[in-house]
Amino acid sequence: MRKIDFQNWSTLKSVLVLLGVGLLLNVVPAQSALALKLPLFLDCTGTVITAMLGGTLPAILVGFAVNAVNGFSDPVAMYYGVLSIMIAVLANVFAHKGYFWTAKRLFVVIFSFALIGGGLGSIFTYFLYGFNFGEGISAPFAIAFHDVMGWSKFTSQFMADIVIDVFDKAIIVIAAVAIFHFIPRGFKKRLDQVFMRGQSANVMNRMVHHSLLSKVVVLLVLTEVLLGSLASVIGFFLYRDNSINSFVSIATGVTQSASAVIDAEKVDDYLAHGFEVEGYTKTRRLLENLRGSFPQIKYLYVYKVMDDGCHVVFDLDTDGEPGGRPGDIVAFDPSFKRYLPTLLAGGDIEPIVSDDKFGWLLTVYKSIHNADGQTVAYVATDISMESIAREEAVFFIKLLSLFFGLSIIIMCIVIELVNRHVVVPLNKMSLAAVKFAGKASHASIFLGTENVNFDSIRKSVGEIGKLGIGSHDEIGHLYESLYTMAEDTYDLINNVHEQSLNIQEQNQRIQRMQEVLIMEFAEMVEARDKNTGDHVKKTAEYVEAIAQELKVEGQFKDKLTDGYIRKLKQAAPLHDIGKIAVSDLILNKNGKLTDDEFAIMKSHTTEGGKILQKIVDDGKGAFDADYLNESIEMASFHHEKWDGTGYPNRLKGEEIPLSARIMAVADVFDALIAERVYKKGFSYEKAMQIITEGAGKHFDPVVVEAFTHISKKLFDARTRIAPAEGSESV
Repeated sequence: MRKIDFQNWSTLKSVLVLLGVGLLLNVVPAQSALALKLPLFLDCTGTVITAMLGGTLPAILVGFAVNAVNGFSDPVAMYYGVLSIMIAVLANVFAHKGYFWTAKRLFVVIFSFALIGGGLGSIFTYFLYGFNFGEGISAPFAIAFHDVMGWSKFTSQFMADIVIDVFDKAIIVIAAVAIFHFIPRGFKKRLDQVFMRGQSANVMNRMVHHSLLSKVVVLLVLTEVLLGSLASVIGFFLYRDNSINSFVSIATGVTQSASAVIDAEKVDDYLAHGFEVEGYTKTRRLLENLRGSFPQIKYLYVYKVMDDGCHVVFDLDTDGEPGGRPGDIVAFDPSFKRYLPTLLAGGDIEPIVSDDKFGWLLTVYKSIHNADGQTVAYVATDISMESIAREEAVFFIKLLSLFFGLSIIIMCIVIELVNRHVVVPLNKMSLAAVKFAGKASHASIFLGTENVNFDSIRKSVGEIGKLGIGSHDEIGHLYESLYTMAEDTYDLINNVHEQSLNIQEQNQRIQRMQEVLIMEFAEMVEARDKNTGDHVKKTAEYVEAIAQELKVEGQFKDKLTDGYIRKLKQAAPLHDIGKIAVSDLILNKNGKLTDDEFAIMKSHTTEGGKILQKIVDDGKGAFDADYLNESIEMASFHHEKWDGTGYPNRLKGEEIPLSARIMAVADVFDALIAERVYKKGFSYEKAMQIITEGAGKHFDPVVVEAFTHISKKLFDARTRIAPAEGSESV
């Protein structure tokens, strides 16, 4: 549905012009065709053009208005209003889907309209007027179909009506398309603003799967169908009861009148001598006149009920079928068996509905009494129940057409109001909220950075404020709440952003301080070893380089994330922190260590793990636990060997943490190429020979493979730095 805006006179004038022109385009061509005796109707041109310009509601009003006006002179015209409404609804659907602008689809439009106007119209005419084959403007086609094609009269008439309507609707549709093209573009745009949905509604319709308006339409349709069906069924049965009572009254009146003209004293003479009795012919003529005065009466007869059957006194001819002769005996119909005792006793019975060889009939009996008060015969009238059923069908069709015609109009008005005052405001608010939420969410991601666009967020808040939803109901309250929430959210984001900047700056300072302290602490520990040099810094660089290369080569994908590699680099300087527990005499001994001394030297792995674990436990969340966990693993296991011959736990293969396996390669490589007091640094080739020979024994072969791809670059960078004195126990 499209929304109507009657806020100013210009808008109202546009609507009135559209409705007025639409009515004229319906009435003038139709009256012209009637005056010129053309085999066309041309009665819905205005309905189609109004649907193309304004949508369903104005088209329905234009289409139904013509039937309402014609209903004053011809009440039956009102019942065709539902057909006009159906054409209006379908025209709007076709206009919305662009069917009027392509030749192939125009045929679909024309044929669809013809099925409604000609097909359904033919069925309506059949029920409202009865079947009149060969009458009306479609008569030549109907007769031709019947004679040439051999179709039944009903089928011939039905198809003829559709054929005529195809020509009629073709002219109407082509005329509507031509008129549409000649309408000024400015007027079309004005009508678009008045009737079509706003952009926000169109956007929301694409965003949501089940529109609120669609649910309202479904609910209204179901309600109308249920109420219409219920009302129609109740009305039908009430009408049936009323019709039967009405026919019973007619039949009762006829039987009473008939009994008054029959001489009860001559009944036996009539039975014995019939037409020869004086007054018989006159009485029969009076009965025929009486029956002729009431077209509802099918049979009128007088019987004398006796044990052997019904003896005919009078039995009028019907539709060329001769009635019974006086004195004829008619056998009792099985449906009357239960009434025989009463009839034989001369009593009266209630009206009877029977379905026997004479047809589906409503029968009313009236006893005829002689001067002594004895029942000498019965006057009976039969009314065909088929005529009652036909009147019921006509009533039902009229009831349905009026009810659903008016219901569709009311439903369209309700949908229009719901669309204008509920759906469109909700769509506007939803769209504005989505835009604001998107920008607010984007801002929350970049809180604490310079990438937050507060002007864009403020603009979104302003767009919500410009929606102009001024209703004083739940929708208005929701709008006020939305606007307040948007403003509060903007203020909150702004405040949080400022606080985030301050907190982020403080965290960065603390993190830098922590890294510096850790590095200084590690270098302080290593400084006790006179042969260390810049071993702490270089091993950290090697660890980072090896981890990055492994990641590039796709190794350990589930482990080697950017965050993990960053933690490895931060953890690396602490891998030898356990040396703080080793005596200076052992740590700086120039000669070879004894077995006992080497055992003490090896304890720096377990001591390092203990020291770092105590820091984690005592810190209770004050430190980056993941970062220190990597430090604990490196310190504890960087002297474990791939083949299980290392220390302190003789771990084997992947039992050794990845961080320790990477550190093992970095630690040994730096020890080999570094110059010590007791040796010169090994050449790159010699160092790499030792490393590669240790793959699968001392080192993880995957780590060694990755290291061989970057080792030369690391060596060249190492040798460009002035060597410092140091030693490392390998």
